[in-house]
Amino acid sequence: MRKETAALRADERILWRKSIPFFLVHLAPLGLLWTGLHASDVLLCLALYFGRMFFITAGFHRYFSHRAFKTSRAMQFVLAFCASSSCQKGVLWWAAHHRMHHRYSDTELDLHSPKRGFWWSHLGWILCRKYQATEWDRIGDFAKYPELVWLNKYHLVPGIALGAACFLLGGWSSLWAFFLSTTLLYHGTFSINSLMHLWGKRRYPTADTSKNSLLLALITMGEGWHNNHHYYQSSANQGFFWWEVDASYALLLGLRKLGLVWELRVPPQRVLDWQHLNAPISPNPLPANTHRQEEPSHASP
Repeated sequence: MRKETAALRADERILWRKSIPFFLVHLAPLGLLWTGLHASDVLLCLALYFGRMFFITAGFHRYFSHRAFKTSRAMQFVLAFCASSSCQKGVLWWAAHHRMHHRYSDTELDLHSPKRGFWWSHLGWILCRKYQATEWDRIGDFAKYPELVWLNKYHLVPGIALGAACFLLGGWSSLWAFFLSTTLLYHGTFSINSLMHLWGKRRYPTADTSKNSLLLALITMGEGWHNNHHYYQSSANQGFFWWEVDASYALLLGLRKLGLVWELRVPPQRVLDWQHLNAPISPNPLPANTHRQEEPSHASP
């Protein structure tokens, strides 16, 4: 037992050498002290932040993790490629680990439960050895596409390409703005793992500690309605009511009008009638229509 415990602790230690590029991304924006910060750099930083945040929320999260809507195989790859430019590892790695989080949310098997501390849920889990590999058995529905497997393996290609384009088109200051937006994007995304199980309000009696927050919803384009999401995970909208701002869902509606996505799932009336709920749901299962991995997520192979 002692050896098993020691091995587990070793797996959860940060891989400092392998994490050097991650920390260098945080230091790179200091280059703006040398080049100066221009209005164009601020606009670029904001555009890269919110543009890539949309692809993380709509792509990595709502589509690949929860199958909340359908799209074509080509658009599926576009979602994955653009989301991968955020430099948050591979699409199949991201979605598989997120499914694991929902299945075991706030239990001992939850990979980033804040019950283990803010640092662990925000950064520690993603930088340690334990969760470096893709959980292939959890993502078989998308692992059958060679282009996604390739992108998952070479997940840094989109981010490097985007950074190079920023430098070629705007020079050094645009490159530093790229790194600044990437750093902000890291912590905007990670804040859902760390803060949204600690801070906010609860509407639904879930078996975990998920909460809702307007502030985090604004920062993450709708992901802050985390308690909503944990109660009904397969919905394309996480803001269930008109006053709950969900920018990602608004953009998905726009893509639907263009015919690029379709069959956006929304919560049924029984979920919206939350005042009548007085008992927690069973712990952490994915909804049936999300967990069935044998069904394709798009119309044509």
